[in-house]
Amino acid sequence: MRNAWLVAKREFSSFFASPVAYVFIAIFLMLSGIFTFFVGNFYDRGQADLLPFFNFHPWLYLFLVPAIGMRSWAEERRSGTIELLMTLPITVTEAVIGKFIAAWGVLALSLALTFPLWISVNYLGSPDNGIIIAAYIGSWLMSGAFLAISMCMSAITKNQVVAFILAIVVCFLFVVSGSGIVLDAFQPWAGNLVIDTIASFSLLTHFEAMAKGVLALNDVGYFIILTALWLYGCLIIIEQKKAD
Repeated sequence: MRNAWLVAKREFSSFFASPVAYVFIAIFLMLSGIFTFFVGNFYDRGQADLLPFFNFHPWLYLFLVPAIGMRSWAEERRSGTIELLMTLPITVTEAVIGKFIAAWGVLALSLALTFPLWISVNYLGSPDNGIIIAAYIGSWLMSGAFLAISMCMSAITKNQVVAFILAIVVCFLFVVSGSGIVLDAFQPWAGNLVIDTIASFSLLTHFEAMAKGVLALNDVGYFIILTALWLYGCLIIIEQKKAD
Protein backbone atom coordinates (compact mmCIF):
# COMPACT_ATOMS: atom_id res chain seq x y z
CA MET A 1 0.00 0.00 0.00
CA ARG A 2 3.02 2.32 0.34
CA ASN A 3 3.19 2.79 -3.43
CA ALA A 4 -0.57 3.35 -3.60
CA TRP A 5 -0.24 6.15 -1.05
CA LEU A 6 2.59 7.70 -3.06
CA VAL A 7 0.37 7.70 -6.16
CA ALA A 8 -2.49 9.12 -4.08
CA LYS A 9 -0.30 11.99 -2.83
CA ARG A 10 0.84 12.76 -6.38
CA GLU A 11 -2.72 12.72 -7.71
CA PHE A 12 -4.16 14.70 -4.81
CA SER A 13 -1.53 17.41 -5.32
CA SER A 14 -2.26 17.49 -9.06
CA PHE A 15 -5.92 18.25 -8.36
CA PHE A 16 -4.91 21.43 -6.52
CA ALA A 17 -2.10 22.30 -8.90
CA SER A 18 -4.82 23.20 -11.40
CA PRO A 19 -8.26 24.81 -10.95
CA VAL A 20 -10.00 21.40 -11.09
CA ALA A 21 -10.41 20.80 -7.36
CA TYR A 22 -11.19 24.44 -6.55
CA VAL A 23 -13.88 24.68 -9.22
CA PHE A 24 -15.35 21.33 -8.22
CA ILE A 25 -15.53 22.24 -4.53
CA ALA A 26 -16.98 25.70 -5.26
CA ILE A 27 -19.71 24.27 -7.51
CA PHE A 28 -20.50 21.49 -5.02
CA LEU A 29 -20.86 23.93 -2.13
CA MET A 30 -22.93 26.37 -4.16
CA LEU A 31 -25.33 23.71 -5.48
CA SER A 32 -25.59 22.11 -2.02
CA GLY A 33 -26.76 25.41 -0.59
CA ILE A 34 -29.22 26.04 -3.41
CA PHE A 35 -30.75 22.57 -3.23
CA THR A 36 -30.95 22.63 0.57
CA PHE A 37 -32.42 26.07 1.21
CA PHE A 38 -34.38 26.79 -1.96
CA VAL A 39 -35.29 23.58 -3.77
CA GLY A 40 -35.47 21.53 -0.56
CA ASN A 41 -37.61 24.14 1.27
CA PHE A 42 -35.39 23.97 4.33
CA TYR A 43 -37.16 26.73 6.26
CA ASP A 44 -40.71 25.78 5.23
CA ARG A 45 -40.29 22.26 6.61
CA GLY A 46 -39.87 23.59 10.14
CA GLN A 47 -37.50 20.78 11.10
CA ALA A 48 -33.89 21.11 12.23
CA ASP A 49 -32.27 18.39 10.15
CA LEU A 50 -30.22 18.02 6.98
CA LEU A 51 -32.51 15.63 5.12
CA PRO A 52 -33.12 18.17 2.29
CA PHE A 53 -29.34 18.44 1.94
CA PHE A 54 -28.69 14.71 1.70
CA ASN A 55 -31.73 13.91 -0.46
CA PHE A 56 -30.15 15.70 -3.43
CA HIS A 57 -26.70 14.12 -3.13
CA PRO A 58 -27.34 11.30 -5.65
CA TRP A 59 -28.29 13.88 -8.26
CA LEU A 60 -25.37 16.16 -7.41
CA TYR A 61 -22.95 13.26 -7.66
CA LEU A 62 -24.50 12.12 -10.92
CA PHE A 63 -22.96 15.09 -12.73
CA LEU A 64 -20.17 16.31 -10.46
CA VAL A 65 -18.34 13.06 -9.69
CA PRO A 66 -17.94 12.06 -13.37
CA ALA A 67 -16.47 15.52 -13.91
CA ILE A 68 -13.69 14.80 -11.44
CA GLY A 69 -13.28 11.13 -12.37
CA MET A 70 -13.15 11.57 -16.15
CA ARG A 71 -9.55 12.78 -16.11
CA SER A 72 -8.14 9.94 -14.01
CA TRP A 73 -7.11 7.70 -16.91
CA ALA A 74 -8.35 9.46 -20.05
CA GLU A 75 -5.91 12.33 -19.51
CA GLU A 76 -3.04 9.93 -18.78
CA ARG A 77 -3.68 8.11 -22.07
CA ARG A 78 -4.22 11.28 -24.11
CA SER A 79 -1.01 12.91 -22.89
CA GLY A 80 0.99 9.67 -23.04
CA THR A 81 2.00 9.85 -19.37
CA ILE A 82 0.38 6.46 -18.74
CA GLU A 83 3.42 4.82 -20.35
CA LEU A 84 5.66 6.67 -17.90
CA LEU A 85 3.41 5.67 -15.00
CA MET A 86 3.55 2.02 -16.02
CA THR A 87 7.36 2.09 -16.10
CA LEU A 88 7.53 3.08 -12.44
CA PRO A 89 8.06 0.33 -9.84
CA ILE A 90 4.35 0.12 -9.03
CA THR A 91 1.64 -2.29 -10.06
CA VAL A 92 -1.51 -1.36 -11.96
CA THR A 93 -3.49 -2.24 -8.84
CA GLU A 94 -1.50 0.27 -6.79
CA ALA A 95 -1.99 2.93 -9.46
CA VAL A 96 -5.76 2.36 -9.60
CA ILE A 97 -6.11 2.39 -5.80
CA GLY A 98 -3.89 5.45 -5.49
CA LYS A 99 -5.86 7.45 -8.03
CA PHE A 100 -9.11 6.40 -6.38
CA ILE A 101 -7.94 7.42 -2.90
CA ALA A 102 -6.84 10.84 -4.18
CA ALA A 103 -10.12 11.64 -5.92
CA TRP A 104 -12.14 10.20 -3.02
CA GLY A 105 -10.14 12.47 -0.73
CA VAL A 106 -11.25 15.50 -2.76
CA LEU A 107 -14.84 14.34 -2.39
CA ALA A 108 -14.35 13.92 1.37
CA LEU A 109 -12.95 17.45 1.58
CA SER A 110 -15.93 18.80 -0.37
CA LEU A 111 -18.32 17.13 2.08
CA ALA A 112 -16.33 18.38 5.08
CA LEU A 113 -16.56 21.95 3.83
CA THR A 114 -20.37 21.82 4.09
CA PHE A 115 -19.97 22.05 7.89
CA PRO A 116 -21.65 25.52 7.96
CA LEU A 117 -24.92 23.72 7.13
CA TRP A 118 -24.41 21.47 10.13
CA ILE A 119 -23.68 24.49 12.33
CA SER A 120 -26.80 26.20 10.98
CA VAL A 121 -29.19 23.38 11.92
CA ASN A 122 -27.64 23.18 15.39
CA TYR A 123 -28.12 26.92 15.77
CA LEU A 124 -31.74 26.79 14.60
CA GLY A 125 -32.74 23.71 16.59
CA SER A 126 -31.61 20.52 18.30
CA PRO A 127 -30.99 17.93 15.57
CA ASP A 128 -29.82 14.37 16.19
CA ASN A 129 -26.14 14.79 15.30
CA GLY A 130 -25.65 11.02 15.27
CA ILE A 131 -28.08 10.79 12.36
CA ILE A 132 -26.24 13.58 10.54
CA ILE A 133 -22.86 11.86 11.00
CA ALA A 134 -24.30 8.58 9.69
CA ALA A 135 -25.76 10.40 6.68
CA TYR A 136 -22.38 11.99 5.93
CA ILE A 137 -20.70 8.58 6.05
CA GLY A 138 -23.37 7.14 3.76
CA SER A 139 -22.97 10.02 1.32
CA TRP A 140 -19.21 9.54 1.21
CA LEU A 141 -19.59 5.81 0.57
CA MET A 142 -22.04 6.56 -2.24
CA SER A 143 -19.66 9.09 -3.78
CA GLY A 144 -17.03 6.33 -3.84
CA ALA A 145 -19.34 4.15 -5.93
CA PHE A 146 -19.95 7.01 -8.38
CA LEU A 147 -16.21 7.64 -8.54
CA ALA A 148 -15.32 3.99 -9.21
CA ILE A 149 -17.79 3.91 -12.11
CA SER A 150 -16.39 7.18 -13.48
CA MET A 151 -12.80 5.93 -13.28
CA CYS A 152 -13.73 2.73 -15.10
CA MET A 153 -15.34 4.75 -17.89
CA SER A 154 -12.26 6.98 -18.00
CA ALA A 155 -10.08 3.92 -18.56
CA ILE A 156 -12.04 3.02 -21.69
CA THR A 157 -11.28 6.13 -23.73
CA LYS A 158 -8.68 8.86 -24.26
CA ASN A 159 -11.38 11.51 -24.59
CA GLN A 160 -12.44 13.08 -21.29
CA VAL A 161 -15.78 14.26 -22.69
CA VAL A 162 -16.65 10.75 -23.85
CA ALA A 163 -15.61 9.40 -20.44
CA PHE A 164 -17.81 12.02 -18.76
CA ILE A 165 -20.87 11.12 -20.84
CA LEU A 166 -20.36 7.36 -20.40
CA ALA A 167 -20.02 7.79 -16.64
CA ILE A 168 -23.21 9.86 -16.42
CA VAL A 169 -25.16 7.27 -18.42
CA VAL A 170 -23.99 4.32 -16.32
CA CYS A 171 -24.43 6.19 -13.03
CA PHE A 172 -27.90 7.32 -14.10
CA LEU A 173 -28.92 3.71 -14.73
CA PHE A 174 -27.80 2.79 -11.23
CA VAL A 175 -29.65 5.76 -9.75
CA VAL A 176 -33.02 5.20 -11.45
CA SER A 177 -33.10 1.39 -11.47
CA GLY A 178 -35.20 1.40 -8.32
CA SER A 179 -37.55 4.23 -9.32
CA GLY A 180 -41.26 3.67 -9.82
CA ILE A 181 -41.13 4.43 -13.55
CA VAL A 182 -38.51 1.75 -14.21
CA LEU A 183 -40.12 -0.87 -11.97
CA ASP A 184 -43.57 -0.20 -13.47
CA ALA A 185 -42.15 -0.99 -16.91
CA PHE A 186 -41.19 -4.48 -15.67
CA GLN A 187 -44.32 -5.02 -13.60
CA PRO A 188 -46.61 -6.43 -16.35
CA TRP A 189 -44.30 -9.28 -17.39
CA ALA A 190 -41.57 -9.73 -14.76
CA GLY A 191 -41.93 -11.61 -11.50
CA ASN A 192 -41.35 -10.17 -8.06
CA LEU A 193 -37.88 -11.70 -7.90
CA VAL A 194 -36.80 -9.87 -11.07
CA ILE A 195 -38.30 -6.59 -9.88
CA ASP A 196 -36.70 -6.87 -6.45
CA THR A 197 -33.35 -7.66 -8.06
CA ILE A 198 -33.53 -4.60 -10.31
CA ALA A 199 -34.55 -2.42 -7.39
CA SER A 200 -31.64 -3.74 -5.32
CA PHE A 201 -29.17 -2.24 -7.80
CA SER A 202 -30.47 1.27 -7.21
CA LEU A 203 -28.18 3.73 -5.50
CA LEU A 204 -31.24 5.66 -4.37
CA THR A 205 -32.79 2.64 -2.70
CA HIS A 206 -29.70 2.02 -0.59
CA PHE A 207 -28.99 5.67 0.18
CA GLU A 208 -32.49 6.65 1.33
CA ALA A 209 -32.09 4.88 4.67
CA MET A 210 -28.56 6.26 5.07
CA ALA A 211 -29.82 9.81 4.51
CA LYS A 212 -32.06 9.24 7.54
CA GLY A 213 -29.13 8.04 9.62
CA VAL A 214 -29.54 4.28 9.29
CA LEU A 215 -26.25 2.57 8.41
CA ALA A 216 -27.57 -0.91 7.70
CA LEU A 217 -25.00 -3.58 6.92
CA ASN A 218 -26.59 -4.47 3.57
CA ASP A 219 -26.51 -0.84 2.40
CA VAL A 220 -22.91 -0.27 3.50
CA GLY A 221 -21.91 -3.58 1.93
CA TYR A 222 -23.68 -2.66 -1.31
CA PHE A 223 -21.62 0.50 -1.78
CA ILE A 224 -18.36 -1.20 -0.81
CA ILE A 225 -18.94 -4.13 -3.16
CA LEU A 226 -20.12 -1.88 -6.01
CA THR A 227 -17.04 0.31 -5.61
CA ALA A 228 -14.72 -2.71 -5.51
CA LEU A 229 -16.29 -4.30 -8.59
CA TRP A 230 -15.97 -1.17 -10.71
CA LEU A 231 -12.39 -0.59 -9.56
CA TYR A 232 -11.65 -4.18 -10.51
CA GLY A 233 -13.22 -3.51 -13.91
CA CYS A 234 -11.00 -0.45 -14.24
CA LEU A 235 -7.98 -2.59 -13.36
CA ILE A 236 -8.85 -5.17 -16.04
CA ILE A 237 -9.29 -2.47 -18.69
CA ILE A 238 -5.96 -0.82 -17.84
CA GLU A 239 -4.21 -4.19 -17.89
CA GLN A 240 -5.74 -4.91 -21.30
CA LYS A 241 -4.72 -1.53 -22.68
CA LYS A 242 -1.25 -2.09 -21.29
CA ALA A 243 -1.03 -5.44 -23.07
CA ASP A 244 -2.13 -3.86 -26.34
